[in-house]
Amino acid sequence: MRFSFAMNKGQSMFEVVLALFIITMIIVAVVILSTTSISNSLFSRNKTLANKYSQEAIEWLRSQRETNSANFIISANTINYCLDSLTFSKKRVCTNAEIITGTIFKRELTFSKSVISGKNIINATIVTSWSDSKGLHQARAVTNFSDIREQ
Repeated sequence: MRFSFAMNKGQSMFEVVLALFIITMIIVAVVILSTTSISNSLFSRNKTLANKYSQEAIEWLRSQRETNSANFIISANTINYCLDSLTFSKKRVCTNAEIITGTIFKRELTFSKSVISGKNIINATIVTSWSDSKGLHQARAVTNFSDIREQ
């Protein structure tokens, strides 16, 4: 009888260890799932905000062209601008410290020019970028402006 008493006690200990292992695995899975979900949610939020900041810059450029077309064309002669604020004051690419105030985003404008069907076209590319633990990410918006005086 002693032998079977010891055997039952051993099986109970094995069952407890197995139950603890299963509970631990469930908890680890829930933590991993939660962490991944939070990370994906944060990335989606940042991507949406970056797209918003890029579109905001495109709208600002449109208003600049409508307000003062001649000044806009002169500004387009400079290739790169840092748009941490919506002005043509920083005629260069942004440094890492030049981010949109209160955000993690860096916004840059690149102008290029071409002639299509005899009309001068100004191409504006806005790149809003940010870095996180997964690396560098970007949202890009591109638009073309024609010289309204050529119409």
